[in-house]
Amino acid sequence: MKDENQALTNSGSCRSSRFSSLLASGGRDYLLSPTGAQVKVSNLDGKVLGLYFSANWYPPCRNFNQILVRTYEKLQDNGSNFEVVYVSSDEDSDAFNEYRASMPWPAIPFSDLETKIALNRKFGIEGIPCLIILQPRESKDETATLHEGVEVVYRYGVDAFPFTQERLEQLKEEDREKEENQTLVTLLTNNYRDYLFAHSFPKQVPVVSLVGKTVGLYFSAKWCLPGMFTPKLISVYSKIKRMVEMKEDEDFEIVFVSSDRDEDSFHSYFGSMPWLGLPYGDPMIKELAKHFDVQGIPCLIILAPNGKTITKQGRNLINLYRENAYPFTEARLEELVKEMGEEAKKLPTSVRHVGHRHELNLVSEGNGGGPFICCECNEQGSGWAYQCLECGFEVHPKCVEMNNRNSPIN
Repeated sequence: MKDENQALTNSGSCRSSRFSSLLASGGRDYLLSPTGAQVKVSNLDGKVLGLYFSANWYPPCRNFNQILVRTYEKLQDNGSNFEVVYVSSDEDSDAFNEYRASMPWPAIPFSDLETKIALNRKFGIEGIPCLIILQPRESKDETATLHEGVEVVYRYGVDAFPFTQERLEQLKEEDREKEENQTLVTLLTNNYRDYLFAHSFPKQVPVVSLVGKTVGLYFSAKWCLPGMFTPKLISVYSKIKRMVEMKEDEDFEIVFVSSDRDEDSFHSYFGSMPWLGLPYGDPMIKELAKHFDVQGIPCLIILAPNGKTITKQGRNLINLYRENAYPFTEARLEELVKEMGEEAKKLPTSVRHVGHRHELNLVSEGNGGGPFICCECNEQGSGWAYQCLECGFEVHPKCVEMNNRNSPIN
């Protein structure tokens, strides 16, 4: 906490507090500061409070933690009345202490399992990381509870403060205006650069040359997992390029938006790609990630020839339909869903998959299926799948077909 010494109070009983019924229990009326000092719960009064449900053992939590720390510190620096309290799901006290050392805010003691369970139940926590944001008593939004704090911080950062519904509506309206005015030029250029990198001559390709093309913005990095998507995308890209060569007034391009941690990694990774790219460390990279709400990589955003967004699910569509997904429009996807339905009629209703002991049954979104992560290729899927009704194991039908050791069951 900022000015930790001011947050500490002398001995005495805990006075009635906006948050005492949530965060205090039994004889405990304090939280633990980052240094282990006791911080009175009553010192949270008058603040916008984020209850941060997280754990050291889960990588997405550690990733979000870095973003939340940056947001928190910026809000503290500008004097905003915002505080966070860590609600741990760590497996032991050592993990708790190690993780808490990276946090500048207080935490509920690891030993207070009762309070942590009560908070999880009260706010219906179903997964982590989760950030529940509560308004102070004197706020006009006293009863407002924001459950989507993680998504909001990812999307807007400090701009979302004070996290009221009114403020979020303002931000959403700004988003709508940006989308209406969105073009390839406004997305990919700035005052200092109006070009993209290419591999062959000319090395710099004007952004305006992409106007009229379907464009994919590929957010990725050399360190990124799963690493097999880039080779798949290269193959699909080459096939789509051959497809559009036969058509008038159509073309397709991809622009690499790098999250590499150093320039050597960028050049090594970009060198394996046949498409264009933004320069390493370009300021537009962060702007694009924020604009499209990119929360994880690899991510493929598809833009229409007029620069408007077609879909943010390009990666999933490539995994499902490969080059057949082009041009990624709603009309094309409707055609593919119908085609997939017809093809599914030819599939066996049940199969056995090598490495899995149970029978797998063919399901769709209409009869027990839905979006899933394929246990064979680790990519997202939707529509038809082979599913184990006993343990939830799911695979793409094409992944089953590719494995010649599968044995269909009549």
